[in-house]
Parts: sequence; C-alpha cells; structure tokens
Amino acid sequence: MVPPLSPGPSPPPPPSEDITLDPNTAHPRLVVSLDGKQVFCGERHHPVPDSPERFDRVVCALGREGFDCGRHYWEIEVGSKTDWDLGVASRSVVRKGKITVSPAHGYWFLSLRDNVDYAFRTEPSTALTVSQRPSRIGVFLDYDKGTVSFYNVDARVLIYTYSNRFSDVILPFFSPCTNKSGRNEGPLIICPVASVE
Repeated sequence: MVPPLSPGPSPPPPPSEDITLDPNTAHPRLVVSLDGKQVFCGERHHPVPDSPERFDRVVCALGREGFDCGRHYWEIEVGSKTDWDLGVASRSVVRKGKITVSPAHGYWFLSLRDNVDYAFRTEPSTALTVSQRPSRIGVFLDYDKGTVSFYNVDARVLIYTYSNRFSDVILPFFSPCTNKSGRNEGPLIICPVASVE
C-alpha cells in the first residue's frame, strides 16, 4: 500500500524497497529468519561472533540496505505485539554497551511500550496519541528532505513525521523488544508492499 502523504497535492509515491535484516548486526538474543524478513527475541543468547557491527546490549538489528539519497518506503507487520521499536539509524551509530537512542545520536524511531504507549524517541521521548492501533507500520524515508514518517498502514493514517538533516548512510532499524510481558513473543515481519488499485 502506498503511504498517504501530506494534505494537498501529493508527489509521486516512493518506490517500495526490498528490505532485509542484516544478521551480523543482530543482538545475540535475536533470531533472524533465513530470508532476512522476520526477527524475534529469544530467551537466551545465541553463540554468534561478536563483530564490530553487532549490537551487544540493545536487542535490535539493522537492515542490509542503506540509503544516502532519494525516497524509500517499507512496511513491517507488528501484529499484536506489546512492545517494539521501528525506524532508521545512521550506519555510524554506536552499537556496543549502553546506547542513547535519539536523533542527536543517529536514531530515528517509533516505539510501542506496554501495549498502549506510543512515542518517538527524542530526549525526552515525544509521547504520541494513536487512536487506531496499527497492526502494520509503514516507514517512509525522504533522505533529501530530511524526513522520516510513520504510518498506520491499515487505517492509511500518518502517525508522526520527524524532520532532520541526514549526513550519513541511513539503515532501517528494528527491535522486537524482549518478551518480559509474556505476550510479546511474536516476530516483526517485513512485508511486501501492496499496490494501490
């Protein structure tokens, strides 16, 4: 589904991207599917190489595909998960130890916590009112304009747009979060984008 854009005349829709997860960046508790389209958080650490690319404290992973210009769009099925983080990050972000997640530190993402609390991760976080619970999130990156937007795909509603200036290669960012609630075991799933009829 093409994302709904700002009111008024709409520019041509961005092409959807064939995004895949990079398992070499995934925290040791994360399980990435063989096709790179799904990720969930396991109960224990897996024996994986501790490379410089891998996050070792935050349970997240980056996409393989990076962008340094243009307009890009992808969708992620979140289903009934109670907690998740989705957005983009600079290729040069710190990946080891405690991480400050904010635009100033190269992270631009939307969060859900405890099934009801939506926020964009600024410092402090920007709380968001989401009237219709999304089961699929659309992420629209306009590198040249310096914006990243998040959509409720099912409702075709804009959730939030953040404006910034990008100077590094930008990568998709994913965190399925842990299953501390006992109800957050489901994966994040990168989905094909349906064509508008």
